[in-house]
Amino acid sequence: MGRVTQILIANRGEIAVRVIRACRELGMPSVAVFSEADARSPHVLLADRAVLIGPPSPAESYLSIPAILKAARETGADAIHPGYGFLSENPAFASACVEAGITFIGPPAAVIERLGSKIAARAIAEKAGVPVVPGETPEEQSNGAIGAAARKVGFPVLLKPSAGGGGIGMKTLRDERGLTAQIDQARREAVAAFGDGTLYVERLIEKPRHIEMQVLADDHGNVVHLFERECSIQRRHQKVVEETPSTALTPTLRQRMGDAAVALARAVEYRNAGTVEFLLEGTGDDASFYFLEVNTRLQVEHPVTERVTGVDLVHAQIGIARGEPLPFTQASLSQRGHAIEVRVYAEDPSHNDLPQAGPLLLYREPSMPGIRIDSGVTEGGEISVHYDPLVAKLIADGPTREVARRRAIEALRSYPILGIRTNVAFLIELLEHPRFVAGDIDTRFLDVDGESLRRIAAVPEDASEVAASMRTPVSSGNTDPWDSLRGFRG
Repeated sequence: MGRVTQILIANRGEIAVRVIRACRELGMPSVAVFSEADARSPHVLLADRAVLIGPPSPAESYLSIPAILKAARETGADAIHPGYGFLSENPAFASACVEAGITFIGPPAAVIERLGSKIAARAIAEKAGVPVVPGETPEEQSNGAIGAAARKVGFPVLLKPSAGGGGIGMKTLRDERGLTAQIDQARREAVAAFGDGTLYVERLIEKPRHIEMQVLADDHGNVVHLFERECSIQRRHQKVVEETPSTALTPTLRQRMGDAAVALARAVEYRNAGTVEFLLEGTGDDASFYFLEVNTRLQVEHPVTERVTGVDLVHAQIGIARGEPLPFTQASLSQRGHAIEVRVYAEDPSHNDLPQAGPLLLYREPSMPGIRIDSGVTEGGEISVHYDPLVAKLIADGPTREVARRRAIEALRSYPILGIRTNVAFLIELLEHPRFVAGDIDTRFLDVDGESLRRIAAVPEDASEVAASMRTPVSSGNTDPWDSLRGFRG
């Protein structure tokens, strides 16, 4: 337990805005940090204090542990919320916070480190009785040993970096052709991305669904799950649409997966918020599920859980960091209705989802029943080349999945964004696809149907000219900074 009276948010964009709003609801001052590229970003204007921590490069700003700790000392912040991405799953950062006498709003550094290794996490899951995908982890990491492991597991297999994430370095091997070259390539990518070339082999599950369970654990022995999120619609192992409840889970299967997530959290002595991810194979009560990994942070898709459970996860994180017991039990938690989240990106679906950068000449967020927008941008602002091109998350909820789906579509149709290309039209087409409507989805959905959806949603080449003609002037005079935040909601 630690002292939490003023929180510094070691992040940017929509997640920084999200945490700042939670601080305001709790009557707690917040501190934003920002790079030179983010000087006029909404999270800077919303926070009670803001500190410049470096140039646009993440390595010199949002990934700089010394710069962030210096900002905390200068402002008197006694707690740090890492958001997601950047330093959120960095055990060295969590340790540095503790050593500086600052409360890290997340799990202990030792837990982050243990779960950061997929091989170690897999061993913990096995010991806790949680099913894992059949696989092999060669102690000797030569090409020959890894090849032998692949043959033992049986093709097709997945070759995966132990320290990996986001699909980086992951290779699908259907037979022995090119085996050595694929191992070498996976190792190079793993070293470049994570500084660790350790590899392991798993059986390839051809058409799994990706199901994750939200967990919360306090310092008083209480561990609960807040049910599942379906994250099967992915592009290059990055999630595009998330929803809860999953159309694949029966009450019995949901309980089995929730119990497994809680067992793993207890086994590793987890604290704060985390997500246990599984692959689901088959349907019905007897479907098989396998442990995939643990995300030791708040997830991008956490709002759908909040909408169906009524639990504010950021409030819960802060309460746990303060040493408070969870204010609810497993028996008191339930799912009400359905929620769907789509990620609105600055990207061009007609050119292989190429990331976009530039000014938001027109940006108006929809306001209608059952719609929540989590964003970190505003009209007149800019999507930077230096960071992830996420514009906003649109969350729709309703009493049924169909109501939530239709609300999401209507909100996307009422979401004018000009100056950059976005995936809004693509998301509409996706939500209207017959397979999505039927709940017939798996992790290969976009591999099979993505290209046709992109063609239908192709953006006209003259979109930027239309945007320029509709540009809304942005005042350069002395105006109230709060006026520039119209349309933002927590």
